[in-house]
Amino acid sequence: MPLLSEETLARLNKFQLMAKSIVEGFLVGLHKSPYHGFSAEFSDHRQYNPGEPLKDLDWKILAKTERYYIKRYEEETNLRSYVLLDHSKSMFFSSGKESKIEYATQLAGALIWLMISQKDAAGLYTFNNKITSAYPPKAIRSYTSQLFTALINLKADDKTDLLTPLHQIAELIKKRSLIILISDLLDDPEKIMESLKHFRARNNEVLVFHIVDPKEEKFDYKREAQFIDSETGEKITVSPWQIRKEYQENYHYFTDYLKKECYKHQIEYNPVDTYTPIEDLLLKYLIKRNKG
Repeated sequence: MPLLSEETLARLNKFQLMAKSIVEGFLVGLHKSPYHGFSAEFSDHRQYNPGEPLKDLDWKILAKTERYYIKRYEEETNLRSYVLLDHSKSMFFSSGKESKIEYATQLAGALIWLMISQKDAAGLYTFNNKITSAYPPKAIRSYTSQLFTALINLKADDKTDLLTPLHQIAELIKKRSLIILISDLLDDPEKIMESLKHFRARNNEVLVFHIVDPKEEKFDYKREAQFIDSETGEKITVSPWQIRKEYQENYHYFTDYLKKECYKHQIEYNPVDTYTPIEDLLLKYLIKRNKG
């Protein structure tokens, strides 16, 4: 009896192809962009330095690009990364074709594929108001299947509570790592910062992708509507145009607070809506990695 159903295997293969195509397209574009200077940090190669042995020179790259690159081996990298993915009920909201969780899992998959492709070790924690799965970081390509299976099988479950699971994860991570949090951050902003500062206190680098549906930011509903809290079931009927200004003021206060506090504590904060090309977010990750 197979461990995975045919349907799950088909979804897994599709997800792997998606992650691979995003990353490969991103890397090709990167060579054509103003950021091409970062690319050696993020390929399976590094630039050749005069005087080095020629045995590891990649002659195929030389023939195609007329640039000299040395093949990069696993022992040359020391990056250990953890992707922390929120799958509480609020993450399954969508006002368009793609929910926040669909976007977030694609981003997580692309980051994992990119890291492992570069011989960096990638691990994964999923959580809502508790840790729901934990995978230690490894730099083995075959490991992506295990991580991707966990991603495609995520279900909407429980309320958002970043404080409890993130504190637990911070205690479980013993070695200095790059922590990549992907969440809609629908929680008390002070609690969010408390949990993020815990990672920084343990000398980790922290990168936050704050996933937002465009409707959550703009609140540009045209008609009277009933809103249902996906986590509590609470219902409220409002005329959006009457509360839009106050809503947007509160929303921007929330994001401005997070931005200011993250900057103060050297945390990379990236608010992003679900229409943003994932390639743009990979560039933010690349720049963060290069700084590290």
